[in-house]
Amino acid sequence: MSCTTNKEVDLIVFNAKVYTVDSSFSNAEAFAVKNGIFIDIGTNAEMQKKYTAREVIDAQGMPIYPGFYDAHAHFLMLAELMEQVDLSGSKSFDEVVNRLKAYQKINPNKKWIVGGGWDQNLWPDKAFPSKDSLDKYFSETPIFLSRVDYHAAVANSAALKIAKIDSAVHVEGGVIGVGPDGKPNGLFIDNAMQLVSKYIPEPKEEELLARLQKAQDSLFSVGLTSIVDAGLSTEQLEDLKKFYQKNELKIRDYAMIAGNPHSIEKYIKDGIFESDRLTIRAVKLMADGALGSRGACLLDHYHDAPTRGFLLHSPAEFDQVIKKLANTEFQVNTHAIGDSANRLILDTYGKYLKDGKQRRWRIEHAQIIAPTDFPKFAQFHIIPSVQPTHATSDMYWAEERLGAERMKGAYAYKRLLEQYGMLALGSDFPVEHFNPLYGFHAAVARVDKAGFPQGGFQMEDAISRQDALRGMTIWAAYASFQEKKRGSIERGKDADFVILQADIMTAPFEELRQIKTMRTVVAGETVFLK
Repeated sequence: MSCTTNKEVDLIVFNAKVYTVDSSFSNAEAFAVKNGIFIDIGTNAEMQKKYTAREVIDAQGMPIYPGFYDAHAHFLMLAELMEQVDLSGSKSFDEVVNRLKAYQKINPNKKWIVGGGWDQNLWPDKAFPSKDSLDKYFSETPIFLSRVDYHAAVANSAALKIAKIDSAVHVEGGVIGVGPDGKPNGLFIDNAMQLVSKYIPEPKEEELLARLQKAQDSLFSVGLTSIVDAGLSTEQLEDLKKFYQKNELKIRDYAMIAGNPHSIEKYIKDGIFESDRLTIRAVKLMADGALGSRGACLLDHYHDAPTRGFLLHSPAEFDQVIKKLANTEFQVNTHAIGDSANRLILDTYGKYLKDGKQRRWRIEHAQIIAPTDFPKFAQFHIIPSVQPTHATSDMYWAEERLGAERMKGAYAYKRLLEQYGMLALGSDFPVEHFNPLYGFHAAVARVDKAGFPQGGFQMEDAISRQDALRGMTIWAAYASFQEKKRGSIERGKDADFVILQADIMTAPFEELRQIKTMRTVVAGETVFLK
């Protein structure tokens, strides 16, 4: 008969610098896990005296944080892009064409060539691409290439032929580009993109699962344990439900319904869905496009073009759908980039939200805010959900679009934090890289991977390391109604945590992006080990 009084647990982790990210931002040395839950946190001596465990991890003095939480991402888009032509970082349209040729050589039987990631702002002439250059090399195979922000795309003539597009018809909330002859030139912006993209063949269920598992492995390898999936179709949500019910995916997914004024009824009728690792309780609306493709809706003209961008639906339609959703339990999260789009959504939220603090409605991106609109985040209790790497990706050309005066209200994360008291931090992957340390670095140092610009970009809006860590853990969880379950290392919460090679709270700025994830754990189970 054993005379030990030690309580048996599944896991003890000790000899660590544990950042609990609890309300007092306290540190610990060790913790114990049972049935996927943190059951105790304390010193090495306490944990080893009180518990025996089937598995013991000696962290060897390395730092441990709550599992990282990406508050705005696109899981399915990342999975798709891993099978497509990656055009990110291409320095010219010639380079795009060369990557397409190389891809076709390896994948000669593809019915369509689909890719994403190009950014004309990185090219010498900064001009949008057209179908002519594609047609020269790809006359038979349909091609559809999304811009880095997924708010514009270029297609070749073979794709236009399948989509039966031979004239530039008016599209509400979108633009079909035209050439000198007045005919479609292959460029599609925002709502016009789906005129072509709807013809791209969907992957089979088993292909989709394999891609998602591959993407999930990549996310685990950088310490992500939870993500917000920012806008999925009914079919995609049903696929995810199926995969999670069979335990085929392990990452925690807070999936937003891609809603529009015409497709809300079904979701309201279905109600909220919640399982251990998949939650569907938010509707994602799209107010405008992106700054890079001049689809963001501004109060005044772009500094470099005679346009103000556009809304993707009319103000009356937004009013109607937000009013309807205010009378349901659903959270409403709206993509708003331009100062005009942000004002419209803030005011419409404010008109219908009776208990804003409880409802936790969000504005996704909150990228350009007019000076008088900042206080509305506090007034109406609206959560700013922002992506710090957007600031360091856009800083090279944003002022060309906005002018110096409007730049003062752009990527203003510190001011948004001061208004609401929290920021939900994400990456918007695959628009940006999925590594959360890149976002952490951008938030605190406001420089790119090369350390440019010296001294940081608009440093008055840098945030502290503590707040950046909160933004990618407990505040991201709060923005998804999950702060009682995850987002910090505390008793009774899901045992999701990450062990890093070095401490992001003390490492020099220039080293932050190089810090490797040593182990990622979800519900007490190691899902990544370096």
